This record gives sequence, C-alpha cells and structure tokens, in this order.
Amino acid sequence: MIASMATRTILHVDLDAFFAAVEQRDRPELAGRPVIVGGDPAGRGVVSAASYEARRFGVHSAMSLGEAVRRCPDGIFLPVDGRRYQLASRDVMAVLRTFTPAVEPISIDEAFLDVTGSRALFGEGPAIAATIKSAVRERVGLTASVGVASNKLVAKVASDLRKPDGLVVVAPGGEAAFLAPLPISRLWGVGEKTGAALGEYGVRTIGDLAALPPDLVVRRFGKHGDSLIDRARGIDDDPVHEGDPAKSVGHEHTFDVDTV
Repeated sequence: MIASMATRTILHVDLDAFFAAVEQRDRPELAGRPVIVGGDPAGRGVVSAASYEARRFGVHSAMSLGEAVRRCPDGIFLPVDGRRYQLASRDVMAVLRTFTPAVEPISIDEAFLDVTGSRALFGEGPAIAATIKSAVRERVGLTASVGVASNKLVAKVASDLRKPDGLVVVAPGGEAAFLAPLPISRLWGVGEKTGAALGEYGVRTIGDLAALPPDLVVRRFGKHGDSLIDRARGIDDDPVHEGDPAKSVGHEHTFDVDTV
C-alpha cells in the first residue's frame, strides 16, 4: 500500500554491536572472533560492547569484565577507543543526512529519521531503509538494523527485533497489533520497577497493558499513566528533532527510563 503524505514515515537506524563492529572493521583479523570492548579484563570495569560472537556466550553491555572473562575466556578484550567510534558515528550520520535533513541522533550508534518528505526522491519507507543499510555498509563498512513505522516509538521497537542487519516494517494502522504480543519490557519507559508494578495487574505483554482500563493505569502511575496507555497502543506523535550526534562515549546505547 502506498502511504499518503499525511502519514509519517519514520526510521530508526541502529548500528549493530557498534564499538565491537568498528574494531572488527579496522582489524580484519578480528572478523568472526568474540570481541569485547571495555578494557583490561583483570580490572574492575564493565563491558561497553560485545560482538555477536561474544554475545553467544552470554556477554552483554554493562556486565562486569570479570564475569565476561568467565563466560568467554577466549574473548578478545580491547580498550574503548572513543575517538575512532566518534569518527565512525560521524560518518554514519553524514550518510543518513544524504536522505533527509531530519535526523535525530539519540546516541552514538542510533538515530531517528523522518523520511516523509524524501519518498518522492527515494521511494517508500522500506526502499529507503534498504538503501540506507546498503549505503552504510558500502561507505562506512558497518551494518545497521532499521525499523520503519509511522512513529518513533514503533520504529525503535521494530529495529531491535531482527538484529543484526535486520529490516522490520510496520505498516500504518498496524502499530497496536505489532506491539501486542511483545513482552512488556520492550516498551519505552517500562523498566524493572514499572514492569513489576504492571505485573501485579497480570500484564506480561504490551497488549495486556493496552487492554487495561485507562483510569486504572492513571490511578496507579499518575501523570505517566496516559502516556503508558498511548505507547502500548502504538500512539506517538513526537516529531524527529534535528540535532548533532551524541558527544559522549559510554555504552553503545542509552538505557530506557523507568516511569516510576
């Protein structure tokens, strides 16, 4: 179905295992090896990034380096090289801006794009997403997963479902049905505390939350209740805010904010 210009087309572009992928790109001998970025495994630091090869051993961001060594003793442990990651991020954002000026970086390795006004030039959302993935791979040497939807919330959830190198499209009007079967932890703003509180009402999936009486949710969560219900139903009117890439280098991703 061809989208009308009244329907927004929003992309969430998320680079795959970004810090580790930059290391593997720049050091071909690391291709296919379990790369863990964070520092000296004998130290007290934490993992900043893990390649997908390392993730198969259960290694993930924010895990202690000591635990990462226990899980993946043959891993290649590397220090964080913030300058190289910033340069790679800058190169990726430059590629994204060749498709639309409406680019909102939300961390060093991910950004929202509003390509509504670009469809006449580059085709519909799925075609634009596929072209962006190819351009990032060819020009920067990295892979990205992309979610395509009518809003930022759903696009971000979609981009995470088929990593690495994935492309997930949610058609306009299908937002609530797409979200409904997913675990409640997938929803923006639902951290451990909110998830536990929702669990008291039998909420396990996003659809469970969407089905709750709105007044019950508002009574329990106050001013955040309305936004929780809207998000569970796939409603999000937040525009893409053009801005500069994130300037700090920490873990690959920002963490979801718990609403209670």
